[in-house]
Amino acid sequence: MAGGPPFSLGVETHEGLAALVRAIRAEEDGKQLRKELAAGMRDALRPGAQEAKSSIMSMSSGGLRTSPALRSSVARKIRPEVKLGGRWSGARVKAFKTKNVRGFPNAPKRLNRAGGWRHPVYGNREVWVQQRGKVDWFDNAFQGREGVYKAAVEQAMEDMARRIAARAG
Repeated sequence: MAGGPPFSLGVETHEGLAALVRAIRAEEDGKQLRKELAAGMRDALRPGAQEAKSSIMSMSSGGLRTSPALRSSVARKIRPEVKLGGRWSGARVKAFKTKNVRGFPNAPKRLNRAGGWRHPVYGNREVWVQQRGKVDWFDNAFQGREGVYKAAVEQAMEDMARRIAARAG
């Protein structure tokens, strides 16, 4: 395309995102533009992250009151993640490990699994129990709304592409 932008405005694909990131790098204020693109993509995913947090907080809680609270610790570790470049580029909502919560770093993953997890009863290594969380709490938070979040991320990418194309034009 003569005189046009150095990349396609269709950034719905991974290749489109890679081309957009390359175009941003070529700009004088590329670092700032990259930050703005990442912030826009994260903002697009924030409602999904909030939905996942609400889902885990609605899990029933039984047993003794222990500290730190498992549900709120897992909810704090849910956030949108954006990476622009490297082996993986894209945007997603991720539940990060809960490293120092009751010696249960994989709590987000285990609470989401139908099989649950096994643990000793009050530290007694002779007696173990199988425990289940709220099955698919994370997966169900996005069910039926994947297209909305994908479109919002793509819109943030399109907006940045148009902004760069307007500079080149």
